[in-house]
Amino acid sequence: MLPPQSLKAHKGRGAVSNLQGRYEAHARAGFDDGWSVGGLDAAEGEAAPGWKTQVSDEQARTILTRNASPDLPFNVSLNPYRGCEHGCIYCFARPTHSYLGLSPGLDFESRIYAKVNAPELLRRELAKPSYVAEPIAVGVNTDAYQPCERERQLTRRVLEVLHECEHPVALITKSSLIERDIDILAPMAARRLAAVAVTVTTLDPVIARTLEPRAAAPARRLRTIRTLTEAGIPVGVSIAPIIPFVTEPEIEQLLEAVRDAGAIHAHYVVLRLPWEVSPLFQQWLEAHFPERAQRVMNRVREMRGGKDYDSAFGTRMRGEGVWADLIRQRFEKAVHRLGLHGKGGRFKQLDCTQFRRPLVVPPLGNSAKGGNAGQLDLF
Repeated sequence: MLPPQSLKAHKGRGAVSNLQGRYEAHARAGFDDGWSVGGLDAAEGEAAPGWKTQVSDEQARTILTRNASPDLPFNVSLNPYRGCEHGCIYCFARPTHSYLGLSPGLDFESRIYAKVNAPELLRRELAKPSYVAEPIAVGVNTDAYQPCERERQLTRRVLEVLHECEHPVALITKSSLIERDIDILAPMAARRLAAVAVTVTTLDPVIARTLEPRAAAPARRLRTIRTLTEAGIPVGVSIAPIIPFVTEPEIEQLLEAVRDAGAIHAHYVVLRLPWEVSPLFQQWLEAHFPERAQRVMNRVREMRGGKDYDSAFGTRMRGEGVWADLIRQRFEKAVHRLGLHGKGGRFKQLDCTQFRRPLVVPPLGNSAKGGNAGQLDLF
């Protein structure tokens, strides 16, 4: 971890540093010997102008990810992008950038990979005789509506395939860009084929600006919930993560605000700090909340059996112990009082019986940039 005196926030970015991934053979530590222009930050490459976002094309080999976790209400997910420009410091997907030889820190939120053949791969998957329809969760690891989606439109093209095949989908996002796709989602929702969850972490715009710097502001997310609801799309809310002494005091206020905006159910996740997320989050605390950093981490460890994180099924989302139980009680009492439903509601209401296989299937090697027109199905 960087020494406290070198911790410096970067405008528009969540991570404080470009912490090396756990698979790197050699570790480097910055040291200001007075010779580098700009001091320690410049020596470590931390002063790169604005950490400009780079979006690279990627030809994915597969597009659907399956899990068997008892903690999740879905079995199949799809992520059109690797990395996420929203820059949420707590993002559990940050360590995946280590597999690419990149940093889970600033690289994760500035070096994005777009799976340009996602719609074609999805179409091929749905066309397989062995495929059995079940709700697909879109945007679970990284936000499917992050800023580069405005130009790339991969998420929209994925939705067009699902709409054509009458396949159920559930999306989760922090972005108001999802309103662009109401023309697809509303008719799907009318047939119980689409549902949305909006993540709301805090109502405080000052905290949000550092915690999730390039995601929609809290007030804008509430407006998105209202807009989607008025279009007839069922909207749930993910209060995630609950961070002790940072966002935790807002639990009841958050639930009341999302209920008033039109949300019909809610669930929560206690802060998770797997792998490199832990040192990155602690750097963020030291940079933005130094007076309460130790207090926050002490509470986190109390809920994780003395560790920064425990990945055990059943407790990894909620924690354990007295403080975790108090959060659970507060949340459940507020949900009951406000008439909100619990976790998994948006998946239970989706209908898989309407699914029909795509009539046109692209040949192998087809990509978003062109290719043969594809072959018609005989039946």
